[in-house]
Amino acid sequence: MTQSGRALAPAASAAPPATKGVSLHSLTKAFGDVVAVAELNLEVHSGEFFSMLGPSGSGKTTVLRMIAGFEDATSGTIELDGVDVTRMAPFDRNVNTVFQDYALFPHLTIAENVGYGLRVRKMAKSETAERVERALQQVRLADTADRLPHQLSGGQRQRIALARALILQPSVLLLDEPLGALDKQLREEMQVELKQIQREVGITFIFVTHDQEEALTLSDRIAVFNNGRIEQVGTPNEVYEFPQTAFVAGFLGISNLIAPAHASIITGIDKLISVRPERVRLADATSAVAADETSVLGTVYETVYTGPATRYIVETASGLRLTAERHNDHHPTAAAAFRRGEAVRAIWKTDHVSIVP
Repeated sequence: MTQSGRALAPAASAAPPATKGVSLHSLTKAFGDVVAVAELNLEVHSGEFFSMLGPSGSGKTTVLRMIAGFEDATSGTIELDGVDVTRMAPFDRNVNTVFQDYALFPHLTIAENVGYGLRVRKMAKSETAERVERALQQVRLADTADRLPHQLSGGQRQRIALARALILQPSVLLLDEPLGALDKQLREEMQVELKQIQREVGITFIFVTHDQEEALTLSDRIAVFNNGRIEQVGTPNEVYEFPQTAFVAGFLGISNLIAPAHASIITGIDKLISVRPERVRLADATSAVAADETSVLGTVYETVYTGPATRYIVETASGLRLTAERHNDHHPTAAAAFRRGEAVRAIWKTDHVSIVP
């Protein structure tokens, strides 16, 4: 903690300077009187897995489409590998895009789908066949070459769409919510596959999603979008543990945002603060509190069973509500640790609090 009580991120170790993959300078997009993206500046490093995270309508997909060349920028510039491509046609940019709906040709075999772009470029058949085989091996689907798209599962079709994009060897791969159509279990499996593939091919991935857990799982860095602007850019740890705005704190998972009026009474910090539910533990109301801990008395207002954990919503006498999350490591038949209406003490380590600027 600093003297002001603010938790700070650990200092980063020395690393070689990152090379530029995608640079956006004062990028703006307006649709009539509606400004979808406003004066956006962003650097995406070459070879990193970068996610643009935000709710629907926050501008993230519009930015992706401008990078791809599918939308013209109203003002500002887009650079790929140091080259200004703002006014270039999509096919002149060394990027490729993977969409949520796969966009595979239903009448072509998997091998023909993957090699389609190379045939359009009139590459020799022998080289096309070699690169198709290699691309299918990269996505672990070498045995599907002769099948048709309808014979594959949703996850397999998404990997084929990925292979078709990668075979053209773009410097940047753009992914527009590519896992959105998959069920939860398959989506989680594909997240692992996608990250491994990105590490193997080593190119820049820019991934658009509204799923916070997905962004945290996959990304080297994340840009959190809101109303056409970027609220914060950082590693998953930085944006989750050290949110720089109230929006970031509330959008990435669950956060206990405590207004200055309550925070000054509880902690002595007259500022907006954030403490994550997994950092809050509940104890009997009479429990002692250590010198390095902060606590508040309240009553269990509601319990929420999520499977791996149970969330307890605690209401204080002043009307403040806090969420505490407890991992379900007890015996499966055991009852919840605390019941609705029970008096409890919510406790957290003082240095687990983050001040929200």
